[in-house]
Amino acid sequence: MQTRPFTYLFYLQYLGLRYHGWQKQPGVKTIQSTLEKAFRYVLGHEDFTILGASRTDAEVSCSRGAFELFLKHEISPDLLDTLNSFLPSDIRLLEVEPVPLSFNIIQDVQWKEYHYHFAIGEKFHPFASGNLAFFQGSPDLELMKMGALLFIGKHDFRRFCSIDKVTDDYVREVYESEITQHPQAGTGLIPESAFTFSVKGKGFLRYQVRIMMAALVDLGLGKISLDDLKNAFISEQTNPISIAVPANGLVLERVSFNKESF
Repeated sequence: MQTRPFTYLFYLQYLGLRYHGWQKQPGVKTIQSTLEKAFRYVLGHEDFTILGASRTDAEVSCSRGAFELFLKHEISPDLLDTLNSFLPSDIRLLEVEPVPLSFNIIQDVQWKEYHYHFAIGEKFHPFASGNLAFFQGSPDLELMKMGALLFIGKHDFRRFCSIDKVTDDYVREVYESEITQHPQAGTGLIPESAFTFSVKGKGFLRYQVRIMMAALVDLGLGKISLDDLKNAFISEQTNPISIAVPANGLVLERVSFNKESF
């Protein structure tokens, strides 16, 4: 029998700079541990469980992520506002909806979309660095755009991730991949030479998006070629094709779920 029969899907956003990623870890501040502290205070007990849809790494931010709450009783409609009043200013809950027990926040993900924001040219104002990485030099943006298209489809991404013992399956399918101008380029502290690498897929390996971005920068700077990028998918080597770019430019933009599961 289900001991916590009430389940709710929360959507949230956060700035990841002060946190050591999503997952709760001893001795460090994480998104999950901060949320659990707020829930304990507001609910007045700790008989609940929080499960995230995506475990972002240290300093990675989120525009519209999700987590599931399991508990023994129903929650009141004003819980969202109360929780937000106790959460720090760099974490905000957006909305909440009840979901059936059959819903699985991991398996029922339809797709995840990540954005990596970066700028080239003259170094920008430090205040903009919360979600914007800087790359020195003058990379060929058109070549980088061509490289981004090569990621679309089902490939073996073992050279575009951090190899660990979590999985031995490195095949992932990328639905969309492109480089466009940053949506706020030229406004506020965001320079004109700011761009966004957008990638969408069912799921990603550890550091995959950051190494894909690094490979595109190396491509633009002439350190690797389009053929090198293509051959990395069929190579027997296991070392990453490039060194992962900094985490601060990465944002989990959106998570979408299969509606049938609701």
